[in-house]
Amino acid sequence: MQRILILAAMSGLVAACNVEPAPPPAPKFFADNCASCHGAAGQGDGPAAAVLTPAPPDLSRIAARNGGTFPQVEVMSTIDGYSRAGHGTMPEFGEILMGETMLIDTGGRKLTPTPVRLVELTAYIESLQRP
Repeated sequence: MQRILILAAMSGLVAACNVEPAPPPAPKFFADNCASCHGAAGQGDGPAAAVLTPAPPDLSRIAARNGGTFPQVEVMSTIDGYSRAGHGTMPEFGEILMGETMLIDTGGRKLTPTPVRLVELTAYIESLQRP
């Protein structure tokens, strides 16, 4: 019996070694890729903000600027790089966030395959919202 348990544990370790590393969680991705411009709390006050024209927007007020509703699809389009108009020096993160997808309602009950990491990052930005 003990031998079976040891073999089972060893096979679990081998399987774990063959798995691709998990992508960083949304808060870490935000800290590594967004905070330098948008600030740690998303308020547009990152260390690089002073030299950017236009200045990075306050991400914690997106819903407030949109009548109290967080525009998920618009935010995802901006992060991805699909929607570039009026976003100044905002880099495109679409390729970096590629990977596993999930279906998201992008309006009119149209389900669109969307990278899970993009959805998670957008949800994290939504969690930063303040009145």
